[in-house]
Amino acid sequence: MQKTYWNQLVIAGMLVGYLSACTGVGPTTNLFRSSSPHEQYAQSLKEAKLDKTALGIDWLQAGEKALRDSLKISIPYRESGYFSASKPFAVGYRIDGTRGDRFIVQVETQGQRDAKVFIDVFELGGRTPDRLASSKADTNNLVWEVHRAQTHLIRVQPELLRSGRYTISITREPALSFPVQGLDSRRISSYFGAPRDGGRRRHEGIDIFAPRGTPVVASANGVVTGVGTNNLGGNVVFLSDNDRNLRLYYAHLDRFNVTDGQRVRIGDTLGFVGNTGNARTTAPHLHFGIYQFSEGAIDPLPFVRLGRGPAKQSLLAASRLGDSMRISATRSPVRSSPGSEAPILRDLPRTSAFTVLGGTATWLRVELPDGLTGYVNSNTAELTARPLRRLTLSSVSNLLDAADPMAGVIDTLPNGTTLEVLATYSQYLLVRSEEGLAGWIVKTIDP
Repeated sequence: MQKTYWNQLVIAGMLVGYLSACTGVGPTTNLFRSSSPHEQYAQSLKEAKLDKTALGIDWLQAGEKALRDSLKISIPYRESGYFSASKPFAVGYRIDGTRGDRFIVQVETQGQRDAKVFIDVFELGGRTPDRLASSKADTNNLVWEVHRAQTHLIRVQPELLRSGRYTISITREPALSFPVQGLDSRRISSYFGAPRDGGRRRHEGIDIFAPRGTPVVASANGVVTGVGTNNLGGNVVFLSDNDRNLRLYYAHLDRFNVTDGQRVRIGDTLGFVGNTGNARTTAPHLHFGIYQFSEGAIDPLPFVRLGRGPAKQSLLAASRLGDSMRISATRSPVRSSPGSEAPILRDLPRTSAFTVLGGTATWLRVELPDGLTGYVNSNTAELTARPLRRLTLSSVSNLLDAADPMAGVIDTLPNGTTLEVLATYSQYLLVRSEEGLAGWIVKTIDP
């Protein structure tokens, strides 16, 4: 019976793949086409009647659970993980973003068959997560820019009926190109909001010091909307970045290299560093400002500051993915983020069991038997291959497939059965029979 059911799911999964790859299915396609590849795939499950099967329901629920039970990380970050064809999977990562950040998410998969992975980004803070961006179909990468300071959630979910390892890497880079040729944010000497004129006004930009005559370049594609002179800025250029609804301001130029109405591309020379205007008594530098059409001056620093480079976390050994492990220390916390200062979700006593979902060599991303996910320091854990002790049953016991009162029964073990105890969780023992069959039993007494 189970084999027949699995075969039906495999056939249905092939139909899902066909439907999700199609550009149109009948005259009503446009009416029902979803706005993201993930939603299109969910719709294909319904069309294939898979949303009524246990596997289809689990896939949809896994996607929703990842939005609620996401884990906090700091960028740049990478970790490895595993997804199984028999258990739908999704994972959520929360990151803090500031306007001007550009994030790059890449997911590499390894398996016997190519797996389509859906990457979606949501902005948190409202009643429900607001989806901002999604990866294109058949691509396992996504780049998006932050439009306001907020916590964002990245959800990664593979299609059904695929198994494989994956590595996710999340990095950050500035949304705009640096405005002085050959330099970077390490040459910024005065920042947004610094007092000016004895505190009567605030600095509405950043100052980048460079030799006189250094090319000042376009930080974005756009149109030059102002070339002229004023008392504060001296020789100035305004560049409209209509894609972002921003106006870029270049001041204290020694001379111009563009005219009003000229269309420019990133890296084109707008002028040259000088010290005109109220900078006559200071060394040559560029005052760079950003103005939003509806909000006035905003801090340019996040738009041009250097990223921290590629993620460098050491990856978890592939052989550890999916392993059952237990706590080897006296106690070990499950944390909401991979770091020793992260909030504690739960404290686990020695011998507590968990499953390794992914993580790094230092921090394991784990799932507890009751479904809680978080990070555990790898130095506090060990494999369950070596038994803790042996146990002889004094009464008939059910061998369960989960540490849960509603779990399925794998086998009924008679009185006198000898078992190896591998780990514990709450009132349950993770055990292995002499025949190698593993599962959970209720701990009626402490042997």
